[in-house]
Amino acid sequence: MSLPIAHDLETLQSLLPRAVYERYLSLVMARVGMTRRRAECFLRLWLYLSAKAAHQQGQPLQSPLTHLPRPQGGLECSCGEAADLFYSDRERGSDRSAGMMIDKLAALGLIRKTFDGNITQIEFLELPELSSASVDPVMSAEVVVDDFDPRCDAIPIANLLATNYNWLSRNTDAVPYRIANILRDWAHQYRQGLRVLRRNDNQNPLGFYALYPTQRDSEIKFFEPPSQGLHLSQVTAEDPFKMALPGDQQCRAVFVRSFVIEPTFLSTHRSYFVCDAQQTLQAMQQDFPNLMDMYTLVIHPRYADLAQALGFQKTSADPKLPLQWMYQAVDRFMAIDVSTALAKI
Repeated sequence: MSLPIAHDLETLQSLLPRAVYERYLSLVMARVGMTRRRAECFLRLWLYLSAKAAHQQGQPLQSPLTHLPRPQGGLECSCGEAADLFYSDRERGSDRSAGMMIDKLAALGLIRKTFDGNITQIEFLELPELSSASVDPVMSAEVVVDDFDPRCDAIPIANLLATNYNWLSRNTDAVPYRIANILRDWAHQYRQGLRVLRRNDNQNPLGFYALYPTQRDSEIKFFEPPSQGLHLSQVTAEDPFKMALPGDQQCRAVFVRSFVIEPTFLSTHRSYFVCDAQQTLQAMQQDFPNLMDMYTLVIHPRYADLAQALGFQKTSADPKLPLQWMYQAVDRFMAIDVSTALAKI
C-alpha cells in the first residue's frame, strides 16, 4: 500500500523547514530510550497523520510550518502506510517491521495505539517538551564563540552532551550529573582547550568542543577498541586518558573528546566553530610544542561526515558498538581551508 500522493515523503518533508525539523528531532532524542532512527520515524508519523487529517478535512497544511500541530484524537494508519513512510528512502522494511516500530513508539510513551482486529488507530500523546519547539526566537539570536565557564556552562553542556549519547544506551541515569563534574575537572586542569558556542543575548551555550592534550602513556588507548575510550557516557572509576599539563614536551597527541552543536545550528555554525578550533589548537601548541597527532571518536552518526570532510581517517572499529577511531595529523588539520572542506557535505 503506497502513501496517498498528497502525502509522499518528499512532499511531507518540504512542509517543515530543516531547522524546525532538527529542533524537534533534538527534543525527541532527549527522551530516555530514543535513538535517531526512532525519533525520525516518530516525526514522520506525526507529520504524515497531521497532513492526512488536514487533507481529509479539506484544509491542507500550508508550507512552511513553524511548528508541528498535534493531531487530535485517534487517526487510522495501516502498517502498510507506516512501512512506506518509514522505509521509502532506505532498504525496504516489512509491514511487520513498521508495526514493531509503532509498538516501540507506544512503549516509549509517545503515542497510544489501538487495534480492533481490523483497523489500527494512533493517538499522539501530549509532550510538554515539544510545545515550545518553534526555533524562530532562537535562530534570530546572535551567536558567538567563547571560553568554557565551569561555573555557568557545565550543567547545560552536560545535558547537551547527554542527548548525544542516548543512541548508544537507553540508560541515561545520572549521566548529565556525571558529565558536568568531569567537565569541571578538565577545566581545573587545563581550560584552554574547552570552548562553547554561545547565544549573546542570554549567554546560553549551544555547542561545545574539548581539545584534550593527552599524556604519552595514554596514547596506546587510541589503538584499542573504541568503546574502551568512552568515559563521559560510562560509569568507570577512572578516566582511561590522562591529561597532559602545559610544558609537557612528550605530549604529542590531542584528543577531540567532544564536538557537539545543537542540531538547529549545526549546518550554519559548524564552519565557524571548526575555525575557532584551529585557532585554539594553534594557541595550545605554545603549551605543547610537540603536538603531532589528532584523534577523535565519533559518538553520534551526524558528525561522521563532518570528521571525514575535515580529513579524519578511520583507523579501527569496535567489535561491539558502531564506533570508530579517526585520525588526522595536526599539521594537516591546521592547513585546511574549512569553508571549502565543509562545502562538500
